[in-house]
Amino acid sequence: MYDIIAYEEASCIEEAIKLLVANPNATLISGGSDVLIKLHEGRMQDAHLISIHGIKELSGVSMLEDETIVIGSGTSFSKISKHPIVQQFIPVLGEAVDMIGGPQIRNIGTIGGNICNGVTSADSASTLFAFNARLEIQGPDGVRTVLIKEFYKGPGKVDLQHEEILTTIFITPDNYRGYGGHYIKYAMRNAMDIATLGCVALCKVKGINQIEDFRLALGVAAPIPMRCTETEQLIKGENFTEELIEKVGKTALKEVNPRTSWRASKDFRLQLVEELSKRAFRQAFKNAGGEQ
Repeated sequence: MYDIIAYEEASCIEEAIKLLVANPNATLISGGSDVLIKLHEGRMQDAHLISIHGIKELSGVSMLEDETIVIGSGTSFSKISKHPIVQQFIPVLGEAVDMIGGPQIRNIGTIGGNICNGVTSADSASTLFAFNARLEIQGPDGVRTVLIKEFYKGPGKVDLQHEEILTTIFITPDNYRGYGGHYIKYAMRNAMDIATLGCVALCKVKGINQIEDFRLALGVAAPIPMRCTETEQLIKGENFTEELIEKVGKTALKEVNPRTSWRASKDFRLQLVEELSKRAFRQAFKNAGGEQ
């Protein structure tokens, strides 16, 4: 039984913020794929829910005149993966959100909810780290923006006050133009399970063989999603070789700090970091038009 004492539906962002200010114990709900599980499992009592599911301005994918891609926080995973802008310019984000749950979950779960949970296993988060995504947050004091790498403050903790709402995700063209990408999720039951490890690589190639830029982001390799910046810097300007692939895997190992959980041991996750980093790099290089 769901322990809900109040449920209100906001018609716009401003109304949702007013309701949050007036109800300091209220919880936002959009798709509900996480909140309803907590209620079902008894982890929330006397819940006061404020729904933002019907706020149209929070949903959709578009492109600004300067070619910045704009994603509403309330956009469902299935809408993201099927949207032509995503498929043409940032298909790796579509790959990542297509790894989340089954079709029912992807039809209701939202990218904003996935990020605001603050969990390191969020499939969309590591990909947004690789794209240097910027988040727009609105609250009673106005609008502010923050890079996603600064949004995560610790396990389950994000830079979002109770009265604030994550409204929009921005990906600027310098962070996606010319890049090929690949996302790999390892889980015991593939999409139907939480990631044991998630890995995304973005690669930009100069000519056919030189690595002009490289980005490697991981989920569940540390308390929060992370970029392997030492690995990225090490291979920029290098020619793509089998030795370089091995260097990516070995160097990434030095940057991560996974933990042992009931899903997997630390040693197994370290093995995944090395192997998935190499595989994601190889495929991202090919997707960027590289030839060995």
